[in-house]
Amino acid sequence: MSRPVDRRPTSLHSDTTRLRKPKKGDGAAVWNLISECKPLDENSMYCNLLQCDHFADTCVLAEMSGQIVGWVSAYVMPNEPDTLFVWQVAVSEAARGHGLGGLLLKDILGRKDCRGVTRVQTTITADNDASWSLFRKFSEGQGGGLSYAPYYTEDLHFQETQSTEYMVTIPLAERAALAA
Repeated sequence: MSRPVDRRPTSLHSDTTRLRKPKKGDGAAVWNLISECKPLDENSMYCNLLQCDHFADTCVLAEMSGQIVGWVSAYVMPNEPDTLFVWQVAVSEAARGHGLGGLLLKDILGRKDCRGVTRVQTTITADNDASWSLFRKFSEGQGGGLSYAPYYTEDLHFQETQSTEYMVTIPLAERAALAA
């Protein structure tokens, strides 16, 4: 039986930090946070509005003292309902180094929309040390499995305008065992 997710951050000031589903009115603030978190790709503000509105059940915000300091956009893959694809993770400078990214991921996985999820996938460029660190640490908490392979390549998919994105796959061992 899976354990309920504690939605209160334990590494941050829990009296001033809260995790919640986004609302469509949060789109502009999410867009601003992402623009401050280099090297993240800046999507259009419209994209972030849609994420906050249409994908709210699989996205999460962190607020500290009323300010948005963390964001994860994700979705359950339409053709692979056992897979949560994490599109973007953004943590403001003020909230870094406290494990907030991992807490945000756990929050999403604790939701009913992710009940059937048994693995997490994301894409990361080779030089994005912060993302590699986050997902390696997250995988350790899930049993330590992490694999990766080139997925969207610089030459074939990006016409040499962007670095290759590696597909990272993290099996959720405990959930997979329950699903079997």
